[in-house]
Amino acid sequence: MLSDIAIVILNYNGREYLELFLPKVIAYSEDARIIIADNHSIDDSVAFVKTNFPTIEVIINSQNGGFAQGYNEALSKIQSKFYLLLNSDIEVTKDWLVPLFNSMKDPNVAGCQPKILSYHNKNVFEHAGASGGFLDRNYYPFCRGRIFDLTEIDSGQYDNEQEIFWASGACLLIRSELFHLVEGFDEDFFAHMEEIDMCWRIKKRGFNFKVIPSSVVYHVGGGTLAYNSPKKTYLNFRNSLFMITKNHEGVLFFKIFYRLCLDGIAGVLFLFKGSPTHTISVLKAHFDFYKYLVIMLRKRTELKNQMDRQINLSGVYEGSILWARYFKGIMKYSELNLRLFKTKR
Repeated sequence: MLSDIAIVILNYNGREYLELFLPKVIAYSEDARIIIADNHSIDDSVAFVKTNFPTIEVIINSQNGGFAQGYNEALSKIQSKFYLLLNSDIEVTKDWLVPLFNSMKDPNVAGCQPKILSYHNKNVFEHAGASGGFLDRNYYPFCRGRIFDLTEIDSGQYDNEQEIFWASGACLLIRSELFHLVEGFDEDFFAHMEEIDMCWRIKKRGFNFKVIPSSVVYHVGGGTLAYNSPKKTYLNFRNSLFMITKNHEGVLFFKIFYRLCLDGIAGVLFLFKGSPTHTISVLKAHFDFYKYLVIMLRKRTELKNQMDRQINLSGVYEGSILWARYFKGIMKYSELNLRLFKTKR
């Protein structure tokens, strides 16, 4: 039943998005429970919701601890079989919940996401999730419908349900039991890539994630932090190193060293493109990674000790997405060699 779902919208100074998008969430979510988790906003978001939507539950977090801590704190107070994590800058569509809920009838499915299109250009995939997320052999994330900064026009080419490696935190339906089993998001990430890290940790227990394109939502994107923000660059580069350190199954040193070299090349390219602030962000990400290295290595050991099932590697691309994009000129997911995608082992 849809009443088993708690839709939790994490909000920080997002009154304009709540005013624009919350009415459709209410109208199209039938019996699901709807909760605003406010991340200690300093605008009038909470007052607006309480005045205009008095039946909506509001949880006020103790501080703005970012996406990771914000959801962890809020979800620790919510009893529900399923959590539907929903960005405040998303427009939902009629019957969006039913296909997502139906996919969870398979007990091996830990979570799923809808097809995510751009709110401002509704026939184009949105950067954050598109039609399902994957990792390449060097752990660069990409999606059906988005490779790096290139997003495709949606012509129905990715409308089949498919197992994926990670589901977007912008709109993620997940079993509450599994969310709490792996202790939710890693709060050291603050924001960005924390959902990939969490999906990876859940897949280490043998579960899988799916994309359900018959469910469609539209995402503004960059509503809290613009895609071209140096802070976003910093978080993405730092958190990628966090994620690899924690989760890589093989010899860690060579994988991290290789990624550090690739990051260094990216920093130089930012400089040549006239974006020195992004080069500084990459350098800062590396220095802060070293500060956290002992902590991440400790978490790596803890994860190894917790593994009780064989990891599900379905959704890993054994090729290099960097090589495919910048050396072979591949601009679309459909142009990749699909034989290089791992399946369950």
